[in-house]
Amino acid sequence: MLGFSIIIVTWNGLDHLKRFLPSVVETNYGNFEIILADNASTDESIEWVREHYPSVKIASFDLNYGYTGGNNRAVPYAEKEVLVFLNNDVEVDSEWLTGLEDGFSHASSPSIIQPKIKSYSQKEYFEYAGAAGGYLDWLGYPFCRGRILDVTEKDEGQYDSIAPITWASGAALAIKKDCFESLGGFDEDFEFHMEEIDLCWRALNQGHTIIYTPKSTIYHLGGGSLPMGSYRKVYFNFRNSLYMLWKNLPFGALLVRFPIRLLLDWVAVLRSLLTFRMDEFTAILKAHLHFWIRLPLAQQKRKANPIKGAQKALSNVFLVWKFFARGKKTYNQLVKHES
Repeated sequence: MLGFSIIIVTWNGLDHLKRFLPSVVETNYGNFEIILADNASTDESIEWVREHYPSVKIASFDLNYGYTGGNNRAVPYAEKEVLVFLNNDVEVDSEWLTGLEDGFSHASSPSIIQPKIKSYSQKEYFEYAGAAGGYLDWLGYPFCRGRILDVTEKDEGQYDSIAPITWASGAALAIKKDCFESLGGFDEDFEFHMEEIDLCWRALNQGHTIIYTPKSTIYHLGGGSLPMGSYRKVYFNFRNSLYMLWKNLPFGALLVRFPIRLLLDWVAVLRSLLTFRMDEFTAILKAHLHFWIRLPLAQQKRKANPIKGAQKALSNVFLVWKFFARGKKTYNQLVKHES
């Protein structure tokens, strides 16, 4: 039986722990452990977990290292073959680990798996963070089976087959421990947002396979760390997207596609200015400023990450054009006739 180390990062998340941890502890599976990575909480999270769930391992840190740093620092506590990075606002189905175990026995020999991610508040719908698995369009914009931009689909069984994907959501990401360690873990320069896409892209560049399985289901509340449309969400979205592309795109694709992304970013700057969304305007400008300041670091990491073969992470889909000009709002509409 495959062993799973479930790592949950928290920072002053006592309310979420009381609400969501019980379902994880009650998972119906014979070989798993739970590690709580506590980023210097001051709300008695650790005391509550120790009292109510003494079997949960505590990795207590003296600083708030965020999602990336908290997860990286918790991995040495893990004793099982597979790491599962699980957000603290996730409710799990009792058989979810059985579904993941089945996925790791798939003929494609995956190193990373994402379960089906549905909305905690609207359980018949997919959830924004990962839905039924993630992809990147021709310019590196992320989208999901079951979620295109801000449009989420109702789960009607349309994605109930195992499928290869480009990235797995950080809300519930299962990865073989040896793969994670060979990649050097999450890139902590991302801080928040897109760090899991970067991790998966680096895995693809090393020849690993990533799949989605519908046989494992979790329910994600979402929006707790970086609410949609917030200043920090916009900032990290724009900054980390550029950083990720620079690190992972093959050189030829970088020369062509990166300037187009810059142009579209400046269209977004102009739009925010004309519509008087000044928080968005300043967030995008700050994101670009910080990206260019940190470009030498991105270049160092690009050189350290071997890129093998063509830009296999990117699809042939032009997301912006198909969504806004052609009205394609679902994954199946978006990828129809695309190869």
